[in-house]
Amino acid sequence: MNKVRSIKEAVAQVKSGMTLMIGGFLACGTPEHIVDELVEKGVRDLTIVANDTAFPDRGIGKLVVNNQVKHVIASHIGTNPVTGKKMIAGEMKVDLVPQGTLAERIRAGGAGLGGILTPTGLGTVAEEGKEKVVVNGNEYLLETPLKADIAFLLAHKGDESGNLVYRRAARNFNPLMAMAADLVVAEVEELVKVGEIDPDEVTTPGIFVDVVVKG
Repeated sequence: MNKVRSIKEAVAQVKSGMTLMIGGFLACGTPEHIVDELVEKGVRDLTIVANDTAFPDRGIGKLVVNNQVKHVIASHIGTNPVTGKKMIAGEMKVDLVPQGTLAERIRAGGAGLGGILTPTGLGTVAEEGKEKVVVNGNEYLLETPLKADIAFLLAHKGDESGNLVYRRAARNFNPLMAMAADLVVAEVEELVKVGEIDPDEVTTPGIFVDVVVKG
């Protein structure tokens, strides 16, 4: 099945108020062309699940600067001062999640789990409002799974069926997010024919990917 579409076709499915997962770590591994199209489309009130909000002029930061985001769930916002200003002003909700916990919550969402148990955050403000579970005498926080309406990924290489190969650190959150959204769109730097990727290279199989766009 050929899943290749234009970026406009892929982004046309995004509506205001949706929850989006966007791969990347400080914009490395982030589908920049898709983000640019989201900025042009102008959808609002988005909830963004991502590792961070990158920089004001790179990656997810461009959506924040353009006032398109109402809620961020991330592990880090320090490199984008606009995010901090909006959070302090009450213009945008920010949930800061420890990076390992964030990754596991996304993995739980993709795997259909009811959540994860972690000691991270015990005894801090991070435990407020969360259920505690005792296992073998040890206390843990129950962290709930995260899912999204659409996940936007970046891959170094992909074929027409959506089999994806990532490059080094740009892999980061992309494979996890590929399993945790109702619709998965992958921007690929190099688009090849089916059969041109060694199966051993594939990190995200095409069964998890709905749409492929050439970046």
